[in-house]
Amino acid sequence: MNERATLLRHGLVVDGSGEPAYAGDLLLIGDTIAAMGPDALDQRPAGLSADDIRVVDCSGLVVAPGFIDAHTHDDAIVLDAPEMTPKLSQGVTTVVTGNCGLSVVPYVTDDPPGALALLGHSFRYPSMADYVRAVHEARPALNVAPLIGHTALRHACMADIARPATEPELDAMCALLDRCLAEGALGLSSGLFYAEAMPAPASEVTALARVVARHRGVYATHLRTEMAGILDAMHEAGDTAYAAGVPLIISHHKCAGPANWGRTHETLPLIDRLAERQSIAMDVYPYVAGSTVLREDLVDGVIDVLVCWSAPHPGATGRMLADIAADWGVSQREACLRLKPGGACYFQMHEDDVRRVLAHPRSMVGSDGLPHDRHPHPRLWGAFPRVLARYWRDERLFTLEQAVHKMSGLTARQFRLPDRGELRPGWRADVVVFDPERVQDLATYERPLQRSAGIERVYVNGQLALISSHASCRARAGRVLVREGPRPG
Repeated sequence: MNERATLLRHGLVVDGSGEPAYAGDLLLIGDTIAAMGPDALDQRPAGLSADDIRVVDCSGLVVAPGFIDAHTHDDAIVLDAPEMTPKLSQGVTTVVTGNCGLSVVPYVTDDPPGALALLGHSFRYPSMADYVRAVHEARPALNVAPLIGHTALRHACMADIARPATEPELDAMCALLDRCLAEGALGLSSGLFYAEAMPAPASEVTALARVVARHRGVYATHLRTEMAGILDAMHEAGDTAYAAGVPLIISHHKCAGPANWGRTHETLPLIDRLAERQSIAMDVYPYVAGSTVLREDLVDGVIDVLVCWSAPHPGATGRMLADIAADWGVSQREACLRLKPGGACYFQMHEDDVRRVLAHPRSMVGSDGLPHDRHPHPRLWGAFPRVLARYWRDERLFTLEQAVHKMSGLTARQFRLPDRGELRPGWRADVVVFDPERVQDLATYERPLQRSAGIERVYVNGQLALISSHASCRARAGRVLVREGPRPG
């Protein structure tokens, strides 16, 4: 039997376009969707007999494009743990890396400072070509779509990042970014929220974004603030992308902090207005808590804070900051200072805002998980099944077709990933098969390392990467999804 030919028979096909689902078959040959429809088997090429095709009965199951995680920090973990079980077990077949200005390319160091430490310690790649080779050698179980981080560029080209870049430094950053894009990076990300990038004026980012425009790339940004000044930060991001002529993706859109709850009634209409003049989208994770480094300015004594890790106090991992502060007899901010460096989950959002962003037609799903945290946010293992279980099946916030579109076709379109994100003949065979009645996220804040239920099979580039009856990865057939080089104009 030809292991590279598979017929997924009698499934409910949700093709990722947002169009209505239908009953049908999918024929996968090699890394490609060879045929679709009730006569898919009859469309097999000459010389391939029916006996050479593995038939999988998908009755009662949904057959959909492999999910594309629009926002990850998986740059290093695809090399360190290439089985990628946390993502593969959710049906994810592609991860977009290098978000929030943080990427392992092109900064080389043994001791990553500040927020770069969220990516682990694999800062060994001065060029995108070096990273592509490393991923190829590691053979991850899923595809990698890399962005270049603004903060990484600043560290690579500036001796002092606590200020705006000088003209020579900015020229060096632009040249380095140009090389990375020519070697296949999909675009630029920024994290102006973080101390290492906050001194950068909009003009610095605009100059870099113009380099991205020459390569027909994209620009994703963690806004300068998601709290009181969020509208100004959104205007800054919109103006930056518009001036440069690049598509804009607003990362993990949220209105953070109790004083900001309900302001999606302002931010989402602003996105709609910006969309009248420029290409704009956003990603979102389906939880009310975010997760990042420990920062005392995010500790207000009102929201709950869960410690994910602490270098000086590893025993604090998995505990609430309020309980630690009470034990030590200090304020929560003082406890936060003592625990640094570290990471935490901040219960900053209101469920109504999360639902409004998820339901918006321009929102994609991204996990924003931090795989190097000792006690990670449950989104690392559960974001995509949670969208299906809670927000589609239980709450009917959107249709199944819309849910899948947000996790596949829309994301592929926004990040300009050709031949991915939809089920079409001739396109790449990234496919997830799941049980619509059983799919469920099981990861919790208390027990975050739990594999989801109901993801039956995952194919990456036509190879069976995961099957629900097996605990481990079956095949590691992932690729780096690079562009083919610079574009004129």
